[in-house]
Amino acid sequence: MEPPFPGMDPYLEAPSLWPDVHHRLITLMCDQLQAQLAPRYRAVITPYVLFESLEIAPVRRAVPDVAVVERGSFGAAAGSAVTPEEAPLTLPALMEVPVEYARIEIRTVRDQTLVTAIELLSPANKRPGPDGADAYEKRRQDIFASTAHLLEIDLLRGGQRPRLAQPLPEASYFIFLSRAQRRPYVEVWPLQLRDPIKPVPAPLLPPDPPVALDVGAAIREAYRRARYDLEIDYTQPPPPPDLSPEDAAWLDAHLRACGLRPSPE
Repeated sequence: MEPPFPGMDPYLEAPSLWPDVHHRLITLMCDQLQAQLAPRYRAVITPYVLFESLEIAPVRRAVPDVAVVERGSFGAAAGSAVTPEEAPLTLPALMEVPVEYARIEIRTVRDQTLVTAIELLSPANKRPGPDGADAYEKRRQDIFASTAHLLEIDLLRGGQRPRLAQPLPEASYFIFLSRAQRRPYVEVWPLQLRDPIKPVPAPLLPPDPPVALDVGAAIREAYRRARYDLEIDYTQPPPPPDLSPEDAAWLDAHLRACGLRPSPE
């Protein structure tokens, strides 16, 4: 099935799906870039581990409604029925578990000089605190202090955005590009839910021109290959955070037009 949204599908942000989405997008974007980089550069996938809060389902156990005990058990008469204590309420737990992610690094062939780092942000990168957004910001600053470019792709509506000196405009998603020769200025592409995602440049060393990274094409290809349509229930609201009233109304009308939600009677 083709993805129903022109750009990012907000349902792919679900914690149960995002690690798989992340891996597929990184692989597809890396392949996209590599086709344009030879012979001077290579696109390399660099894995790392972060701790994410994921919903862990409890182990299900069958509890009988009625227990039959023999004479003498618990002092009950023969054949008497004993009702066990009412079972406690059981809910899924939120647990921090290690999740493997990856970034893309464009490096020169043989001497392995880092030219461009490409980050696809995860929830842990955007979680406030020293082990989340603060740790990611330190990594950003290390790149800012180097001669490498930094391309950041934020396809998660929740959490803390990468830090800039001025407020960002209202948008569902963002792409940020910090070119080494233009710092401290950062190019920003606000991405609205209802708009397609246009290709963005991935800079190389001068005098080589940048190569194009088509994030929208990678999302569509990942959706088709993974068959996310089998997993997503579009009759339900997308995962948090809540959409703006305007985006929520557009999403509802759009999914109804696609036949993924029943039309109002």
